[in-house]
Amino acid sequence: MPEHIKQAMSNIHAEVASRYYGCGLVRPQQLEGMRILDLGSGLGRDCYILSQLVGEDGFVLGVDMTDEQLDIANKYIDYHTEAFGYKKPNIAFKKGYIEKLDELELEDNSFDIIVSNCVINLSPDKESVLREAYRVLKPGGELYFSDVYSDRRVPEHLVKDPVLYGECLSGALYWNDFITLAKKCGFLDPRLVEDRPLAIDNAQIEKLIGHIDFYSATYRLFKLEGLESACEDYGQVVVYKGSITHHDELFALDKHHYIEKGRYFPVCSNTWRMLQESRFNEHFEFFGNRNTHFGIFSGCGTTLPFAEQSQNSEKKTGGSGCC
Repeated sequence: MPEHIKQAMSNIHAEVASRYYGCGLVRPQQLEGMRILDLGSGLGRDCYILSQLVGEDGFVLGVDMTDEQLDIANKYIDYHTEAFGYKKPNIAFKKGYIEKLDELELEDNSFDIIVSNCVINLSPDKESVLREAYRVLKPGGELYFSDVYSDRRVPEHLVKDPVLYGECLSGALYWNDFITLAKKCGFLDPRLVEDRPLAIDNAQIEKLIGHIDFYSATYRLFKLEGLESACEDYGQVVVYKGSITHHDELFALDKHHYIEKGRYFPVCSNTWRMLQESRFNEHFEFFGNRNTHFGIFSGCGTTLPFAEQSQNSEKKTGGSGCC
C-alpha cells in the first residue's frame, strides 16, 4: 500500500476504521479538487480517505441504505474535518439506494468520479446502478470500483442462498455478462485495473459453490460517447509527463497500459480519448490523429479472422500492441 494511503488511513477514527467490509481500496489517480460519489459507503472509511485525497476544495458524498452505518459515518464528520485541518467539511452522507440516485435529487453530469467497494454485487438491479452512475457522471468522468466476479453464471438456486449472499458470492456477476451490461448502460470500453482470485476457506460454502471460481477485480468505466468496439490503431501516441502526484514515474491506466514517464507509448483510439477527454489531459502529450486507420492492435482480444496472404504478411512491421 502506498505510504500516502497509509498516512490517510491513520487519520481515520478507530470506530470508522474497525469495521470494514470492502474487497479492495478504491483509489484512482488525480483526485485533487474532484467531486466523488461513493456507492454503498458503509461507515465511511473510504469516503474519509478520499476526503483527504480530494483536498478541502473537493467534495465526497457517500450513499448507503443502512441507518446504523450512516449514524457512525455522520457522527465523525466534525472529528475528521478537524483532523484533516479543514475549515469546513468537504464530505456528506445520504440515505438511499444506489439503484435510485434520482430519488436523492442527484443531478445529471454532477460528479467527476464514482467509486464503490464490493457493494454493487449485492444489488438486485445492477443495470439500474450502472445507468444511474452513467447519468450522474460528468462527460469524461469515470466509475472506478472493486467487486466480486465469477468465471461462469451462478445458478439461480444459489443466487437466492442467504449464506452465499452474505459472503458477497451469490450476487457476483459472470465477468462477461458484466462487460455486456456495462456497454448496454453506456460504458462502452470497460477497463480491468487489477484482479486476484478469491479463496473459499469455509467447507460448507465450498461444497455449495466450489465448482465456480470467484475473483476480486477493480474496473474503471469512462463516460465517453462513441468509443469504438475494439482497440483500433490510428498510429496515435501519448507521452506521460510524470506530473500526477504520487505517480511520478509510471501511470497505470489499466492492467494492460502501464505508461512510463517520457516514453512514446502507442495507444488505440479509445485509450487516447480516455486520456485526452478526462481529468488526465494536462498530464500527457498527444501525437497523431485519426486520419489513417491501421487496423486492430495485435493482442487486444480481437484479431483479423482471415488467413493472411503472404504478400500482406510481409508488409506487417510488428510494432507495439496497445494491450
